[in-house]
Amino acid sequence: MRINKFLAEYGVASRRRADEMIQAGRVKINGITAQLGADVQDDDVITIDDKQLVRQEKKLYYYMMNKPKGVVCTVSDDRGRKTVVDYLPQTGARIFPVGRLDYATEGLLILTNDGELAYRLMNPTSEIPKTYLARIEGTLTEKDLNPIRSGVELDGYLTKKCKAHIVETNKAYTKVHITITEGKNRQVRRMFESIGRNVEFLKRIKIGQLNVGGLDRGEVRELTQEEVFYLQNL
Repeated sequence: MRINKFLAEYGVASRRRADEMIQAGRVKINGITAQLGADVQDDDVITIDDKQLVRQEKKLYYYMMNKPKGVVCTVSDDRGRKTVVDYLPQTGARIFPVGRLDYATEGLLILTNDGELAYRLMNPTSEIPKTYLARIEGTLTEKDLNPIRSGVELDGYLTKKCKAHIVETNKAYTKVHITITEGKNRQVRRMFESIGRNVEFLKRIKIGQLNVGGLDRGEVRELTQEEVFYLQNL
């Protein structure tokens, strides 16, 4: 098994973060500094920062959270802000958010210590649909959404085609459901900014067919076996 996959499966870090740890020389296999792409055998001794990783059967946790606005999607925060992990029950496991919602965005977030599942869900090639409810300042028409549906340019990158439709409109604001298959930084907000519109409120309501409905802001629950199976097969 590749060393980055091994570390991800043991919940040490995501594959990407594991690669960064390896490049920094923090990981050793049988006392020798690991290289990117190295394989791990069953009897190998793995150390991280010279501390041996004890191999044991790991209990996997899967949670769904309705992230509130004003909470950061990290395990810890050097500015002392509340993080999504602060809302989880104490398990002793290293549980982390799968992807991110920005500080001002709320809604559906998956948290787990299953590094392999996290890697798959965050991999851009998976193109997993994520649906948001966006409240846009002022009045919009369906025609106004056409550039967003077709793809807009963000810092030289053309976003992929997406689905968007109006669910409510009046003189003060317009509510839009938008489904994207990417995860660029602040992507939905920036897509509307590209057509001169300001997002007043943004909430992720679905990942695939998983829906945040039924969870209050800040509430967390464990995923059912059926929901975990669904995510594993997206």
